[in-house]
Amino acid sequence: MVKLVLVLGDQLSPGLSALRAADRAVDIVVMAEVLAEASYVPHHPKKIAFCFAAMRKFAIWLTGQGWIVAYTRLDDPDNTGSIVGELIRRAAGFGAAQVLATEPGEFRLITALQDCPIPVHQVADDRFIASHALFEGWAEGRKQLRMEYFYRDMRRLTGLLMEGDQPAGGQWNYDHDNRKSVRAITFTGPLQFVPDKIVQEVLDLVASRFGENFGDLTPFWFATDADQAQAQLDHWLIHGLPQYGDFQDAMLAGAPFMYHALVSFYINAGLLDPLDVCRRAEAEWQAGRAPLNAVEGFIRQIIGWREYMRGIYFLSGPDYVHRNALGHSATLPALFWGAPTKMTCVGAVVAQTREHAYAHHIQRLMITGNFALLAGIDPYQVHEWYLAVYADAYEWVEAPNVIGMSQFADGGLLGSKPYVSSGNYIDKMSDYCKSCAYKVKDKTGPDACPFNTLYWHFLDRHRDRFAANPRMGNMYGTWDRMDLGKRGVILAEAGAWLVRLEAGEAV
Repeated sequence: MVKLVLVLGDQLSPGLSALRAADRAVDIVVMAEVLAEASYVPHHPKKIAFCFAAMRKFAIWLTGQGWIVAYTRLDDPDNTGSIVGELIRRAAGFGAAQVLATEPGEFRLITALQDCPIPVHQVADDRFIASHALFEGWAEGRKQLRMEYFYRDMRRLTGLLMEGDQPAGGQWNYDHDNRKSVRAITFTGPLQFVPDKIVQEVLDLVASRFGENFGDLTPFWFATDADQAQAQLDHWLIHGLPQYGDFQDAMLAGAPFMYHALVSFYINAGLLDPLDVCRRAEAEWQAGRAPLNAVEGFIRQIIGWREYMRGIYFLSGPDYVHRNALGHSATLPALFWGAPTKMTCVGAVVAQTREHAYAHHIQRLMITGNFALLAGIDPYQVHEWYLAVYADAYEWVEAPNVIGMSQFADGGLLGSKPYVSSGNYIDKMSDYCKSCAYKVKDKTGPDACPFNTLYWHFLDRHRDRFAANPRMGNMYGTWDRMDLGKRGVILAEAGAWLVRLEAGEAV
């Protein structure tokens, strides 16, 4: 009997497990652009356009491979508006009694498929190295689930950058070599693809339906098929990877891409295979074209952080996104949506996000994330913002990065300490402070960098939780050695600044 084979917008992989389990001679592939998926958060228009365009091209590829594809466009008058609705409609149209689906990357969709009136058999998404069982086995019995140790096991499992049973070069991690500041860059950035007819049709549709969403739809330059994504990877391996390691944490105003690969869009959507990407990078080191610190740092992002984040998400369950261990409750301020701010660093990252639906990991963690944490913003609102505005954001990878790593809202399940810093770190790793209305060297006063006062305000209000943390003892020691009057001024100025922020003033 005919079955439906569901392919979601982030499952655009030829070897998808649901496709392998199906019979292309009789089964029907169902793909659908639906309002429920395009609007459960106010997605960046570039993200919506990327997903729809890549889906349409993948459907054409599947047809060329002999599959029958029932594809629903967003403006199809028969579109039911949801994935489950489309499965019901297509099942009636093709006489199908069951559905094959690769497990989605969000509990929201997993639950929707479980509740579907038509039986849906969800098969494992084996595009990842670590299955749920593998990660659960690794986590069992551990007091702390630290990524570094998981990453080492992934190196051993894959053989990437291994010399026998030892890490290449004698070290597992070269992160200390990857924190250099930079004055100028020589990399021209990612390949930028001119929209073809398919992409332009999608852009017109997205402009008409989602034109009010935060984010610039055009110019649109993303890759939208596997060949283009592969071309971007090839380009970066040659021109960006050799210097990626040294400067992967650096930030420059007007240089949104630095030496970063910008392949997370394509890996997370299924257009590139993550293990193949890692092997390509490893081959550059083996051939002597890229240094070990650059290749190790890049591979760690994929088989370390990426796999680890997915493991944490599924291990923790659907309530993870609602964790709020620090009790933060401030409203996400309008400056996250582009309202004016005098903070050059935050304004620059938000403007870059609006333009490209992209910011690199340090911009996300140590600028917008750091600010949100210091300001005590409700972590669920922060989570929804990141999920909405970045084109590579899917809940399985975004939520642990935000709830756990960035906002410490999981209470330390993911990280041993909160990622907070004063303005000094930002000044060291960027040129933002040079053009800022605030003075990063001022610790108090009307021109003091807000990150400076908010940093101590955060430590003071959470002293009961963090004072005994061995990684934070020096910070509290410095605070305690300050003159009592100076501490009072810092706390008063930080409190007053937060009141102005909450009131909607341009700060």
